[in-house]
Amino acid sequence: MTRERRIKGHYMNEYLIQDIAAACSGDLHLQSENTPVRHLVTDSRKFSFPRDSLFIAITGERHDGHNYISGMYRNQVRNFLVSRIPADLSEFNGANFIHVPDTLLALQKIAAMHRSRFISPVIGITGSNGKTILKEWLFQLLQNDKVIVRSPKSYNSQVGVPLSVWQLNAHHELAIFEAGISRPGEMEKLEAVIKPDIGIITNIGEAHQENFADKKHKLEQKLLLFKNSGILVYCMDHDLIDEYIKNHPRYSSMPLFTWSARGDADLIVREIEISSGKTRIRALYRGDIFSFDIPFTDRASIENAIHACAVLLMMEYSGEHVAARSGGLAPVAMRMELKHGINDCTIIDDSYNSDPASLAIAIDFLSRQSQHKKKSIILSDMFQTGKSMEELCRETGELIAREKIDRLIGIGKNVACIKGYFPGKTEFYPSTEEYIAGFDPAGFLKEAILLKGARSFGFERISALLEEKAHATVMEISLDNIVRNYNYFKALLHEGTRLMAVVKAFSYGSGSNEIGNILAHNLVDYLAVAFIDEGVSLRKAGIKVPIMVMNPDWGGYSRMTAYDLEPEIFNFAGLKLFIEKLQQARMTNYPVHIKLDTGMYRLGFSSYELPTLKKMISNCDNIHVRSVFSHLAASDDPLHDDFTREQIGLFSAMSDTLCRGLGYPVIRHILNSAGIERFPGAQFDMVRLGIGLYGISALENNRLANVNTFRSVISQIKTVPQGRTIGYSRGYRTGSDTRIAIVPVGYADGLDRKLGNGLGRMVVHGVPVPVVGNICMDMCMLDIGDLAAREGDEVIVFGDDNPVSEIAELLSTIPYEVFTRISSRVKRIYIQE
Repeated sequence: MTRERRIKGHYMNEYLIQDIAAACSGDLHLQSENTPVRHLVTDSRKFSFPRDSLFIAITGERHDGHNYISGMYRNQVRNFLVSRIPADLSEFNGANFIHVPDTLLALQKIAAMHRSRFISPVIGITGSNGKTILKEWLFQLLQNDKVIVRSPKSYNSQVGVPLSVWQLNAHHELAIFEAGISRPGEMEKLEAVIKPDIGIITNIGEAHQENFADKKHKLEQKLLLFKNSGILVYCMDHDLIDEYIKNHPRYSSMPLFTWSARGDADLIVREIEISSGKTRIRALYRGDIFSFDIPFTDRASIENAIHACAVLLMMEYSGEHVAARSGGLAPVAMRMELKHGINDCTIIDDSYNSDPASLAIAIDFLSRQSQHKKKSIILSDMFQTGKSMEELCRETGELIAREKIDRLIGIGKNVACIKGYFPGKTEFYPSTEEYIAGFDPAGFLKEAILLKGARSFGFERISALLEEKAHATVMEISLDNIVRNYNYFKALLHEGTRLMAVVKAFSYGSGSNEIGNILAHNLVDYLAVAFIDEGVSLRKAGIKVPIMVMNPDWGGYSRMTAYDLEPEIFNFAGLKLFIEKLQQARMTNYPVHIKLDTGMYRLGFSSYELPTLKKMISNCDNIHVRSVFSHLAASDDPLHDDFTREQIGLFSAMSDTLCRGLGYPVIRHILNSAGIERFPGAQFDMVRLGIGLYGISALENNRLANVNTFRSVISQIKTVPQGRTIGYSRGYRTGSDTRIAIVPVGYADGLDRKLGNGLGRMVVHGVPVPVVGNICMDMCMLDIGDLAAREGDEVIVFGDDNPVSEIAELLSTIPYEVFTRISSRVKRIYIQE
């Protein structure tokens, strides 16, 4: 039976486990009758209310949720949706299991059942770009009129959509869900879940093209979201979209709301005027001319704003209403920023929106910051949640308490009600201004701080107080893309092959602790560092994954053993000394890693040394050989493939000789990032992933995502007359009057001086512009020509638009060197979607 509980005017959805089984046509193995289900969980690391949660064990290319059922049961979860029933149900006393052939399809059926209970208008959005921005802007424009539920962040996948729809309840007056696909057949499944009354297709582009025959095929699949919709909104200026809709009987026969800047449409855009950081759009609707302003000037934002305007007009809002609200559109923060803060703190800045779904995501990210034992949240009131104040405070307080947050600082008129449900330390302020007036930086010390505030509270002012001061040049590191690349390599591994991630040299300039933390969260098997100090730093950051030290200083053996670091052994002197130290400390079976030299001629034991090495190891109980490995010299270069195969063959023979007779299993590994991609037959027991994590591939068809974006801003713009020289040593002379931009990044930040005088490029407004003059210690100069650039505009040193691999090629070096040269004075900002 489905139950609907009413709490002070709010309907709260609650299903019995029997209802869930019926919705997905599952076979119910019932051990606890009438168990309520209120929460759906697909990630074993992210849940807050175990007793009334259903864990869906989804099986994918890179993971299998069934592997985490025992752990979830130990954490009090008692309801499971599975495609494989555990062999011994007696180990799961009191637990309910729903058995289905496909757990992902079952999740979608459950969400579709839930969606069918509500008649609130539902807006469905798809397209290649702009889905999340449009969704958030519609929310901003309509939130004062309606109680709205929307997809959290960019939850638009086969899993994200049903989790989004699950939020819908009887109190909501409007729902806005986005849907994305990457292959044919997916959208029909999402259509059954969303069932949109109003459809919007934003555009059609190249994203996720690889699984479709062409763009028309992709458009055909995306439009299936609207096959049962009541009305479809689109821009007629996208010729492919317009032609397809007009020529397809299903869509041409449904009500359409169109807009165009080129011809006749329901909404005709007459003029787009860009000036002083804003855009004025003049349009004709139902015979009336009206204008509205938006605080953005880029083409994508203009298109998204007109889409939003069209939706409001279609919903019978007037042009005057649109004009009154559009000027307040705010940038959409689709990501959390992890920054270094004052007093050795870490700041998680998610300060542009606050709602229960995004709060749960942010708190999960906060709880993973193992480098700090103490954790605090600065939280504002939440508006238009569709929950009663009592329920909102209870759920928020219980969530914060369960995640073991130490302190809550609440700002707003209503947030203080959480105090009754949260046992930790609390402080409350009626406004951001009053909090800032009494701000004491000494009140924060060596802790992780989450800023989570609705836009109207202006938490960016608090972020500025907490953030460690640094100059405008920053390195942004995408943690999402680290995980994406990690999963790409994981998918290349044979079943049972382990993965060691190399995070030496400050994780190739990206920050060892932060990268190590996200890899540990994603269950990496091993980490590797170059020196003991790097390993100690990871341990102090709370990282418990096994760590191999590749170049240990034997004088620091006591620190190595004190922090459970495992040394690489590459010669007899080191082996003998370490055994002596272990004997003095009366330690046995300490894990070590034996390095073999197979042709790199760097560190490692040679083949002729193996008999002596094997005898020493066999006669010593102080050490335990955890792994044997070697290093490939040229696995990225096809010209040397024969040599690489020789190395692999020699390693196989040498490691067989060494491991035979030890009496216990030993992990073997030789492949690096390039080797994983190019020599899949040599995976042995483990592989080592380094530069590949950061988006550098050995293949021409690079499927990896860029991780690092090195960016700065324009400090000053000036015009230099023809024939004048620019910079030190007068190394560059202008051939005509030249507009130059001065950018505060120089060789002290890690920018190679060879990139000066026209060799290097940076990107301004999406356009590559040359570096002119010699690069200075703290700045450089760009020839920006006639670009409409202004002081304060962003400059990309390298990133998606200016790949680091191309810069390395200009410098006749490798991306490793470019990454590791970036100075520690450049602030690192870690981004999580």
